[in-house]
Amino acid sequence: MNFLVTNDDGIRSVFLHELVFALLGAGHTVAVVAPKTEQSWIGAAKSRGRAVHATVADHGLGCPTWVVDGTPSDCVNIAVDHLLPDHLAPQAVVSGINIGLNASLGFIIASGTIGGAWEGALHGLPALALSQDLTGEIYDNLKANDDVPDSSLHRVLRTSAQHAARLVPELAAATPPREFIVHNINFPLPCLPDTEVRRTVPARVVVPGLFSPAADDGTHRLIFRLGDDLSPPDPLTDRAALTAGLISHTILDYKKLGQ
Repeated sequence: MNFLVTNDDGIRSVFLHELVFALLGAGHTVAVVAPKTEQSWIGAAKSRGRAVHATVADHGLGCPTWVVDGTPSDCVNIAVDHLLPDHLAPQAVVSGINIGLNASLGFIIASGTIGGAWEGALHGLPALALSQDLTGEIYDNLKANDDVPDSSLHRVLRTSAQHAARLVPELAAATPPREFIVHNINFPLPCLPDTEVRRTVPARVVVPGLFSPAADDGTHRLIFRLGDDLSPPDPLTDRAALTAGLISHTILDYKKLGQ
């Protein structure tokens, strides 16, 4: 299959690179159009007030690659409408692998990773968002090391990417065009070769207090919180699946918003 791959962590993310290598290794055709810099928590935002540049780049991915100085949604819009030649016309849009989970309603709506996939759905394409759960300590260590994972995390990431290379074509092929569906997949930590995939629903999580009180200069800073899970025991939620060491697969069917 032909896949357009984007992310919200930026073109240099090893998490993106391992996904691309896995898809190419499985025999698929891949084009990458990713943000120049990290665009996390930006949802489906588009760059309305300024011009956006798209540049051909070589980041050693072994496939056609462009960098866009905009959001994940910018990337997908510009890629589908202006960058990709006919032989690279995507059959699905794949966004990720994100650094950290995108599970529960609050995180799903805010996610730039899911925003990029959603833009694919708005173009009538099957769309998939992929995220790797991390502990707070591992996330902090990763950021302190300029987003370069240590050997242990890299092994987990490669395993998750192999799962992705199997799941992405299956789900893309099973999703009709113009259905406004995003498959939201979260990989647990650790993710093993035999880790099971379970269908889930978004957890009902409230996330208050995301910004600090005002500092002396009047500014407020984001404080990351997982929030408080108010979900009932059933059905299985994305957060509960990750806690149980399972791969979470949530189908976000946006057609149901109009029902």
